[in-house]
Amino acid sequence: MVLTVAKKIKGYYYNGVNALIDKYKPQEFAMEELFFQNNQKTAINVAMARGVILLAATQKLGSDKLYEYGPLQIKQALTGNGRAEKKQVQYMVTAILNLKSIPKPDDAADALAAALTHAQTNTFLSGTNIR
Repeated sequence: MVLTVAKKIKGYYYNGVNALIDKYKPQEFAMEELFFQNNQKTAINVAMARGVILLAATQKLGSDKLYEYGPLQIKQALTGNGRAEKKQVQYMVTAILNLKSIPKPDDAADALAAALTHAQTNTFLSGTNIR
């Protein structure tokens, strides 16, 4: 069962990330650090997907172009408060990007928050490279 799920995750995410990188040609890749508090069952699938995403991004961009930010770092960058609520971060993503509504699903808002954090962070001093 786990092997079947891993193969589906690998194909779906690996191909999807490659297609997105080919289409939009980003210079760098930023994501939120993996954090789980309650659901360990979900953690395994998310960790597998994350590994495949990082593999695809590394092969396309190189490991020196990958960055990750912790939840507190993202909250601090967008709201000025490292303990901000999720709704506050979503509001700031919506306001900064001049969107009509909060991006859905929540993962989309989280991804945009990581990208905005990266865009306004001095990557030379932050030490956030994934190596």
